[in-house]
Formats: sequence, structure tokens, C-alpha cells
Amino acid sequence: MGKKKKNKDVKEKTVKTVNKNVRSSVRKLNPILRGIVGKKVDIAMRDLTFSEKRISKDIKKTISSAVANAENNFQYDIDKLIVKEAYCGKQIVMKRFRARAKGRAAPILKPYSNVTIILSESKKMESHGTKS
Repeated sequence: MGKKKKNKDVKEKTVKTVNKNVRSSVRKLNPILRGIVGKKVDIAMRDLTFSEKRISKDIKKTISSAVANAENNFQYDIDKLIVKEAYCGKQIVMKRFRARAKGRAAPILKPYSNVTIILSESKKMESHGTKS
């Protein structure tokens, strides 16, 4: 049996928020979430505001919920918050059918996803804003 190292002083300040039943597929959410990881919260919100994707409004709402949780529940400084992790997973898939020619039917799959945002408080303040 190996010994486990105990880090007493290393305690990172993180806040986790999960938005369940987001009406979009994982394939459409992943590129948006990859674009905001590592950025400051205000810059990530700005990028989502000017994004042309429909689902970016729901992601922005999830981030604002995480910021509100960090401020109210844990008294973190919202100017120092960065998006540490952002990922999504599959939820249910609604199945519908569409009538086609010659008495056939074609399936329509309407996927749902879970969006998870993890914010952390950065140790140092950087003067330049976005990740390059």
C-alpha cells in the first residue's frame, strides 16, 4: 500500500454550477465551452454576449449563476474569478417521427445536455485580459 500525500496548505477556491437539460447537443456545446476555459469571467461573458450561437445565452446564464454563488455563498472577489473548467455531458434524447413518402417515417432526435462550469479564484492579477 502506497502512502498518500496530504497537502494541508493547498486549498483552491472553486465554485461549481451545473445547468441540466440544456436543449442542445454536446457536439454544438463543446466548441463554445472550449473557447471560454482559462479566461476571466467578465471576458468570457463578453465573448458569449457577442457570439452568434443560440446556445451561448444559456451558457452565459450558467456562468452568471456561478458568479452569484461565488459572491453570495463564499464571499469571493468576482474580479479575480476565472473559468477553470467548462464541460458538458449527454442527457436524455427526445425521439420524434416525421411522416415521409410511401407511408414511411423518419426519426428526429432532439438531444439534451448538462453544462458544468467550475470557477476558481486566480492567485495573481494579470494586466492583459484574454488568453492568446
